[in-house]
Amino acid sequence: MVDFFRRALRKLDKLNTEQRNELLSSAIGEINLFENVLNSIDMGILVCDESDNLIMVNKCALRLIPMNYIEGVKLRSAITDEKIVEMLKDILANRERVTDKEIDVQNQGRNRLLSVNIVPLVEDKRITGTLIYVEDITEKRKGEARLRRAENLASLTTLAAGVAHEIKNPLGSISIHLQLLQKALAKKIDVTDGKTDKYFDVLKEEVDRLNRIVVDFLFAVRPMNLELREGDLNKLISQIMDFVRFEMEQSKIMCLLELDENLPKIQIDERYMKQAILNLVKNAQAAMPEGGVFTIATNFVDNEIRILICDTGNGIENEYLSKIFEPYFTTRETGTGLGLTQVYKIIREHNGEIIVDSQPQTGTEFKISLPLPQKETKLLDFTESNSNKGDNP
Repeated sequence: MVDFFRRALRKLDKLNTEQRNELLSSAIGEINLFENVLNSIDMGILVCDESDNLIMVNKCALRLIPMNYIEGVKLRSAITDEKIVEMLKDILANRERVTDKEIDVQNQGRNRLLSVNIVPLVEDKRITGTLIYVEDITEKRKGEARLRRAENLASLTTLAAGVAHEIKNPLGSISIHLQLLQKALAKKIDVTDGKTDKYFDVLKEEVDRLNRIVVDFLFAVRPMNLELREGDLNKLISQIMDFVRFEMEQSKIMCLLELDENLPKIQIDERYMKQAILNLVKNAQAAMPEGGVFTIATNFVDNEIRILICDTGNGIENEYLSKIFEPYFTTRETGTGLGLTQVYKIIREHNGEIIVDSQPQTGTEFKISLPLPQKETKLLDFTESNSNKGDNP
């Protein structure tokens, strides 16, 4: 439509009054449609020129952002919320590109959580202004919080049921051996002759077992207090493999390391991350009782560090794949069923993701993704990348 009006303007002197009026009416209609679309969008939109003067604001932006809008006024002068002004000051001065910046504001008597995005307006490979779009994510975050509470409650219920099941056996054993000890004492057996030692040994063993159940339960339900420091995942993985290699080789398992030399360092709690990876290594070893091939690979893709942990073991049945991270779920005869739950929790606490792919009698593959904090991206970089696209069709 813009091209049509440009062609019409070039022939304006050849148009009669009626044709000019029709052209003007068409232009007004297009502008009206454009404004209606902008005002109907459930997202605040602000447009500034290259000097950061406001040239367009839709109705949603006026509802979300405390401001006194006058066309042509400086953006920072129009906005009355000091937190937003402070945030925009450095961003606009440095020509930064911002994605999903969250900020709390109060407007029209309501507290809102806003997600702010700032991108350049580019024309002919040149920045001509700034586009700011703002979304009210208050209800979205409340919904996510409700969902997390529901998930936590469901997990806690499962954990409680699992603990109740787990403690029945040691409590039963303790009860039986206390009765045996009571009978022995009733018969006035000399406890110093060693005949009752086996009862005490069982009691001690079962108390230790109960303690482990409680410790595992507390790990699963308590918030983790991560101590994040810059760490080298390749180095951490190499240390783990040095620790388990002899045992793996004794089990006829060949270990392969495929580590990306360009892997950047990342903020992690090495103690917990080592525990998570070691749990997956031990699971892989248990899945290959007759031997096989175990592989750990790392790479850096799409601003994410990815860790691939594979084995050629027994695999997992499809019906169990969706349950393996649930507390106390296990397909093995031994183990608490909390190992993978702990792995999942540790990875999630690092803002990561873990997924599993497995085929029975073929093997299992765990994929861990750990995001790097996004670096600041300048608007200039954006225009340069667009320029390159234009030069290389």
